[in-house]
Formats: sequence, structure tokens, C-alpha cells
Amino acid sequence: MVTAEGLTIPREIASRMLEHARGELPNEACGLLGGDLGAGRAASFHPARNAEASPLRYNVHPDDLVRIIFGIEDAGEDLVAIFHSHSASPAVPSATDRRTAQYPEAFYVLATLADADASPETALRAWRISDGASTEVPLALE
Repeated sequence: MVTAEGLTIPREIASRMLEHARGELPNEACGLLGGDLGAGRAASFHPARNAEASPLRYNVHPDDLVRIIFGIEDAGEDLVAIFHSHSASPAVPSATDRRTAQYPEAFYVLATLADADASPETALRAWRISDGASTEVPLALE
């Protein structure tokens, strides 16, 4: 599948993602975004449990992963992005993030919680991760 070069997320969804991330502190938060992968447009956010329950790592809980993926598919959407937060570091994929990424077609959206008052525009960044390498892509909030 050919996918868009950048990602667009509605502001309301971006705000919900950041709220979810802040609500999971001190641990990293995670979730999935559904929508139109070819257009690079998110239409839904699905918070998930972090199976690691860790401030340094995330792993979407297997039960949540199955439930959410089926829900995204049932809604006629694509898996557009995998989301997680970094509790104290920048919204840049860590070595672990790059090593464990399993969806090269999807976007990866990271939130930094280092600034408790940051807006979605400054806290969120979007990436592509493939073969252990990450490349930042344009992120638009509308």
C-alpha cells in the first residue's frame, strides 16, 4: 500500500491522546489511531493499556490490540498510527522504539510529557520507523 508522506490528526483527537498520556503518568501511555492510511488521515483514537506498566517502555496489551484492531477494521478504517508517550524525554523514537517497531506502513506518533503544559502542537511528533531507522514526517493538526 502506498501511504501519505505526512499525517493529519483532528485537534480533538490530538487533545484526547495527550490527556490519555498525562493520565497514565508516571508510566508511558499507548494507543492506536484508525483512519485512512493512504491519505494519512486519522479519524479515531483508541487508548490502550501499557502491558509493561513502565515509565521507560510500552507494549500495547495483547487483549487491547486484538479488540482495537478488530474495531478499526469493522469500522472500515485502516490502522494509521501507533501512539505512545515518553514521560520525561523528547518525542523522538528511542533505540528500543526503533528496534521493536513492527508496522512499517503505519505512522508512529510520540508525545513528550517533559513539559506538563505543552499543547498537542508542541508535544506530539510523527515518525516512520522501518528496519530500525526512524524518519520524522510532517504532522498537521486540524
